[in-house]
Amino acid sequence: MEMTKRYFFSDIGVMLGRSMHHITRSMDTIITVTIMPIAMMLLFVYVFGGAIQTGTDNYVNYLLPGILLIAIAASTSYTAYRLFMDMQEGIFERFRSMPVAPSAALWGHVLTSLVSNTISVVVIILTALIMGFNSSAGILSWLAVTGILVLFTLALTWIAVIAGLSAKSVDGASTFSYPLVFLPFISSAFVPTRSMPGVVRAFAENQPVTSIVDSIRSLLAGQPVGNDIWAALAWCLGILIAACIFAILVYNRKAA
Repeated sequence: MEMTKRYFFSDIGVMLGRSMHHITRSMDTIITVTIMPIAMMLLFVYVFGGAIQTGTDNYVNYLLPGILLIAIAASTSYTAYRLFMDMQEGIFERFRSMPVAPSAALWGHVLTSLVSNTISVVVIILTALIMGFNSSAGILSWLAVTGILVLFTLALTWIAVIAGLSAKSVDGASTFSYPLVFLPFISSAFVPTRSMPGVVRAFAENQPVTSIVDSIRSLLAGQPVGNDIWAALAWCLGILIAACIFAILVYNRKAA
């Protein structure tokens, strides 16, 4: 036990390398979760953008935060899938028979999700720049945006861990992300919430995606964020902590 604690971070590094190796051998994972949001961004900007009234001259600036969240939500299904396959193939049982930190395998999947999402986000932002995206944000604002996206990624990834550990089939492991991908559509990601009917507007204004999108949009525009950023951080941290605790409980139960 002392030995596994001592080499905890090196064990995580090994697991991260293993999981990243699987991704590099199957680049369609990153390509799929990157191309879909980019195609959606092209569709909304060049087909629907002229008909959507957001009060801004540059719809790409308005749309980008929501597209980033959709990309992250979609990619978490692959985390759940890879984790489910490890469970089915008995990988975790093999690791438990070795002097490896028990949670290192989980963290390997979580950090792989963070790395792959970082790649997707960078590619999407570069595409948005080609489409006319511009930002007056300073370095601190960009760091704040990065922090929010990292927390959001970790929160959804730990939810994916729960799905991967609990699923009874491959479909069950991967389809959990569908509601998460759909959530930005009922938020301020594509249109202002003031244009929505009463009940829909109430839901949109009080769900996590709206506060996260509004915070990122204001930060990228170099505008005051107000209370949105605190609501965004509270949602991200609350979901992250709850999902992480529950995932570890599920993992320990499976291990027992």
